[in-house]
Parts: sequence; structure tokens; C-alpha cells
Amino acid sequence: MFLSYALLLLPDFLLIVVGFLVCRFTALDRPVWNAAERLVYWLLFPVLLFTAIVRSPLNPAASLGLGLGGWAVVGAGFALATALRRLPGVDPRLQASGAQVSFRFNSYVALALAERIGGSEGVAAIALLVALCVPLCNLGAVWSLARHGGQNTLRELLHNPLILATVAGLVANLAGLRLPAPVDTVLGRIGAAALPLGLMAVGAGLELGGLQKAPRLATALLGIRHLLLPLIGLGLGALLALPSGQAQILVAFAALPTASSCYVLAARMGGDGPYVAGLVTASTLLGMWSVPAALSLFAALR
Repeated sequence: MFLSYALLLLPDFLLIVVGFLVCRFTALDRPVWNAAERLVYWLLFPVLLFTAIVRSPLNPAASLGLGLGGWAVVGAGFALATALRRLPGVDPRLQASGAQVSFRFNSYVALALAERIGGSEGVAAIALLVALCVPLCNLGAVWSLARHGGQNTLRELLHNPLILATVAGLVANLAGLRLPAPVDTVLGRIGAAALPLGLMAVGAGLELGGLQKAPRLATALLGIRHLLLPLIGLGLGALLALPSGQAQILVAFAALPTASSCYVLAARMGGDGPYVAGLVTASTLLGMWSVPAALSLFAALR
């Protein structure tokens, strides 16, 4: 079981490697990927978020405990990452750039994992977590970057395409909106390009020495994401008395690698893109261990 979950994450990491190689050793160099980052940030990821949420069946009443657990996991990650800036010797810009790595998650890996471990019920459960937690994650990430950069935080939140797309998707879903088939197909194809291009953009922006700028901060951020949050997820499942299936989904959710769009957001909002790219790459590698390990621990405790 451990190996099967690890292999599930391998394609994401290989796409990062492909982006790195293409940017460094072909004519598709840095200026090309600068344009690709803007395309991903302003169009592909927002369309993907909107369509994924509109299509997801939401039944909050039946999954209140799971939703609260997801919020608590994200909130704990945000609080712990924010507290790091008070430690002596922490670079404020690197902390603001990398904080999002601790509480954001790769929703594409989440959906794939949920189907593997829980079937259609697992997909429905993770869809609820995605719908509820993506706005919270994006709010936290934009707030951290805008606050450090001296930008108007409220203005940045109101103009952030990821937040706007998520809110629009939730409103449309709750209103019962169903997109006409041709529109749904077109938006689906646009959104489908977000994952591979976004991951390759991470690789294209990667500097192998990026994490050397603040290795201790990187260790702390990744420790929150891949060690503390899975343990918190395990505890919340028991504390909230979640059904076994929902508790397992919450543990998997808490152990996920961080979102590939962390790099895109940091680069677009004046953060340290190469440092965040290194964190995302490291998180993808660690996720190949943390997800199987957390699920194995969950099975042993149950």
C-alpha cells in the first residue's frame, strides 16, 4: 500500500523535472515561462477551481464535522507558519513567501487519492474539503504576501483571481447552476491544462540552491506541512468522532504535498519565487512519504 501511494505522486514530480529541463536546455527559456506563469495564474487555475467546485456535489449538513476538521487543519498550518516570523534570524520576505507551503495543498493529488482510497464517497468528501478550504488557503496566502509587500491586503484579496474563482464556484454551486454541456466542455479543457503547465512552471523557476537561502526556515515550514499537520489530522478525526471513511480522508488531506500554485502566487506577488519553487519540489518529494505514512498510521490505530 505504501508503494502504491508513492507511485501516485511520481508523475507530478516528473512534470516539475520536465519543466526544469525544458527551461534550462531548450529554446523555451525563462521569458517563455514568465508568460506561462501569467497564463496559469490569471486563466488556467481560476477556470479549474471554478469548474471543479461547480461540478462537486456539496452536502454540508452531512459532512459538518469533516468540514470543521479541514478548516482546523488549514488554520493550524497558517497559525504555525505565521508564528515562525517571530523567531530570531527569520527573513521576513522568505517567511511571507513560504508560509503558504505549510497550509496549502495539491487538490489534484487530493482528488486522485480520494478516489483510490474511498471511491465515489471519498471523492465527494474531498470535494467538500476542497470547496471549503481553498478560499481559506488562498486568503491566508494572499494576506501573508500582501502584508509583507506593503500592499493593500483587502484590495489584493478582492482582485485575486483564485479567490474570485473559488467564491464564484461556491455561489454557482449553492445556487444550483449547471453549465450547458458545450460551455462545461470548453472550461473543462481549459482547466485541464492548469496542472501540467503549472507543475512545469514550478520546474522552470527552480534554482537548485534556492533552499540554501534559509534551510532552517525551510525545514520548519516543511515539518509543519508533512509532520505536524498529519498528526493534527489524526487527532481531529478522533476528537470530532468522524466516521472511519471521513477520518481517513481527513488524514490524507492533512498529509498532502503543497499546492503547485504556491510558486505562481509568490512570483506574481513579488515574493521569492525560486525559494518557494524549492519548497514545492521538496514538498512533492516529502508527500510521497507523508501520505502513505499517515494512512498507514491511521490504519494501525483504527
